[in-house]
Amino acid sequence: MEIYKIKNIAGHLAKGFLNNPLTPVIAVALLLLGYLSLEIMPREEDPQIEVSGGSVIVVIPGATPKEIANVVIKPLERKIREIKGVENVYGTAMNNVGMVNVQYYIGEDRESSNLKLYDKVMQNMDQIPALTMMPMVKPFDIDIDIPILTVAFYKLADTKNDNNTFYKTIREIQQNINALDNVSKTTLKGAKRPQFNVLVDLHKLSAYNISLGQVAKAVKSISSNAPEIDNITSTGKLIVFSVKNAIDDVDDLNELIIAQYMGSSIYLKDIAKVDYSYDIQNHKSVSLTYRKDMHLGEEDNVSEVKFRDAGDQITMTVSKLKGTNAVLIAESAIKELQKEKASLNKQGMGFIVTRNYGDRANEAVNELVHHLLITIFIIALILIPFLGWRESMVVTIAVPMILATTLFVALMTDQTINRITLFAFLLSLGLIVDDAIVVIENIHRRLHLESSKDQDFDEIIIQATDEIGPATNIATIAIMLTMIPMAFVGGMMGQFMKPIPLNVPVALAVSLFVAYVFAPYLARRFIKFETQTPKKEEEK
Repeated sequence: MEIYKIKNIAGHLAKGFLNNPLTPVIAVALLLLGYLSLEIMPREEDPQIEVSGGSVIVVIPGATPKEIANVVIKPLERKIREIKGVENVYGTAMNNVGMVNVQYYIGEDRESSNLKLYDKVMQNMDQIPALTMMPMVKPFDIDIDIPILTVAFYKLADTKNDNNTFYKTIREIQQNINALDNVSKTTLKGAKRPQFNVLVDLHKLSAYNISLGQVAKAVKSISSNAPEIDNITSTGKLIVFSVKNAIDDVDDLNELIIAQYMGSSIYLKDIAKVDYSYDIQNHKSVSLTYRKDMHLGEEDNVSEVKFRDAGDQITMTVSKLKGTNAVLIAESAIKELQKEKASLNKQGMGFIVTRNYGDRANEAVNELVHHLLITIFIIALILIPFLGWRESMVVTIAVPMILATTLFVALMTDQTINRITLFAFLLSLGLIVDDAIVVIENIHRRLHLESSKDQDFDEIIIQATDEIGPATNIATIAIMLTMIPMAFVGGMMGQFMKPIPLNVPVALAVSLFVAYVFAPYLARRFIKFETQTPKKEEEK
């Protein structure tokens, strides 16, 4: 019998691993690596999109919006346009201040873009007008601005704690959560912040011939924050607020000398009432409503609760670092909140987790993994009538090995597992089974040929695998090439769909390897074949 000469890499791989004791070890290792990758990979609901941009804020005290537009906004816009990668520039002119917002093309490196913007502003400092304050360059931190967890803290109806105590308690909890691993930042929304309120009597100002500017200047002399001045109230008084830093108590402000009148010192207490309270200029209101099945701490039996005072509810947001696991970070933050639960209840406070991005991400990933398993099971059922249950088993085992290897490659390339990543796996599932099916079907066909009855089983498997190698290689590579152009799609959609061109070609390449290495090995173990020997010629 003529010895078959292997012509393709498919045949060489099949021959090299067909009876190799390392083949099952490699198979088990790939499955374990895939499982570990699924558990270790950072989980997100959606892939993060690289958005670069920033704001340049320039302050010129006393300048009108028209002056700001002419001497700040327009020249700054022209200079920023010189930066490569800038898509849009938006300028805004207001009294005393101008702001230029810069947006780069989607996909531009954020750190590099921020550095270029800062350099361009600093290079043109000699062209800014006199009396202009130092420009502030503030980059957009889109990666860490989207919260993964929001928690609403509220005061119970019978609590006696004031807004300042409420704020300080939440502020301490915020500090503890911000110190957790991979938490990028936390913010408080709707908080009534402590401050000194100065209610100035306008009639007394007029009587002492003192201007409000003198009051503001005097307060500024002991506070690094310039006081802001609100509008006239219904009682004919003004509120000077945001006074802090060097001031320890109300007496520091009461004994502040404002001016001299007829040889006597005029103190702030002579013309205003000073108290330590919260930011009473914050007139926002909050209504908090929740269902009975939400996390209410000690209020699980309450069907609906509404709070209408903004001081009674503070929302804390928790954001994560880019590329980290939203599920683990959210769980660690909630665990930290549970530690403070008893203390909050004693102070007449409670909390509700109003948004848990980590829980949603975990649910999305688990559900798609569940659908992947169902799809694999359906593929096995479909193949049984056409190839037989043994051949179907070989293909069914090959599919998890392909997905496991692809997951491991994704982990090594710093990808996260999210809905689009798993959608790429679902999309490729119908493609990755083709190679294993073609190999198994050709082995099945060769086993039933008359010419194969006298051949060794191993030789049949090697020849069958080698026979379909060229066509399978070309077909798989052609499908891979159709996916690669998607990686060059620009804009936000290109960033969002990037896991597809990153993972589908890898899955297809792995499917070739699995089809040529493990499918023949599994066929050798699962498919039964008996060598037929020619019957002896009957004696006449």
